Amino acid sequence: MEYKPNIQDVAKLANVSIATVSRVINNQGGVRKETEERILKAINELGYIRNAAARTMKRKETNTIGVIVPDIKNPFFPLVMAGIEQKAREKQYFTILSSTNESPIVEKEIVKNFIERGVDGVIITTANENGDHLKLLQEQGIPIVAVDRSIKSFEVDTVLVDNVKGAYQAVQHLILQGHEKIAIICGPQTTTPGRDRFLGYKKALENYNIPLDERYVIQGDFGEQSGYLATQKLFALDDKPTAIFSSNNLMTIGCVKALEELNWKLGSEVSFIGFDDVDIATFLNPKLSVVSRPMYALGEIAFQLLHERICFKENLPKRKYLLSPELKIRQSCRLVKTLF
Repeated sequence: MEYKPNIQDVAKLANVSIATVSRVINNQGGVRKETEERILKAINELGYIRNAAARTMKRKETNTIGVIVPDIKNPFFPLVMAGIEQKAREKQYFTILSSTNESPIVEKEIVKNFIERGVDGVIITTANENGDHLKLLQEQGIPIVAVDRSIKSFEVDTVLVDNVKGAYQAVQHLILQGHEKIAIICGPQTTTPGRDRFLGYKKALENYNIPLDERYVIQGDFGEQSGYLATQKLFALDDKPTAIFSSNNLMTIGCVKALEELNWKLGSEVSFIGFDDVDIATFLNPKLSVVSRPMYALGEIAFQLLHERICFKENLPKRKYLLSPELKIRQSCRLVKTLF
């Protein structure tokens, strides 16, 4: 079993008493600045979690949960958060929201901070699906619910959307409109939605006997700028695609901006479907076709699972919810030829 550093280890490394370490980690003051800095350095070097001793004690509930998301700028997450908060308020829980900016290092620091604050549970869309760093929560007896992305290293309650189905339906619609040169702006293949949406794209092409053309597969990072740059690459091709499938809402925004700058006419010169509804989708002319997810419901279910886990601990089996997306066809797709 891996050894976990304790307060005695910190005191020894910093060459101070345990009482002095305790004063620093509990912000009680009365410690010289240089001594405090030495203690904090020892804490960081050892990887000590300040309330690690709580593992041997009965956890005291705080009616607080932590929520960790990879990018608060993504319109998807505030809507999920709205569902979480609504259900949390009904059960008189307070929520703390933190964003990692897709950094596993930042995520690990947030996890440690949540442990120190004594949260009762954590809902997370992780920046690192390997999930080893999340075992810190498991060791403290803090329940976890994964939303939108899976955790591989151990089993937790999970709420996902059927990304394969959503991407398949989008690409199938384009194929049935006669498109064969269909490009995809992918999300990171290290993430559940990135992998599954690319898989749905490939399955649709395969089922309709359309060869996968690597020129039309552009890697993005779920950020707006990557959607913008990907669209520029597609426009630079001699044999341009007649349709584009964008794998998330921020890349969709970047794609639409690039299309406008390049004067590549949306809906007439190039058909388009994006994954996730965005505010601009119905304001643009033509209106954007999208794969829409039940974002509010994702948040509601995530909190429900977490609350049950807080109340019943390990007396419940691990659960997995897979919600269905909805293809919303508007005006950004055009018929190029009839297949049937």
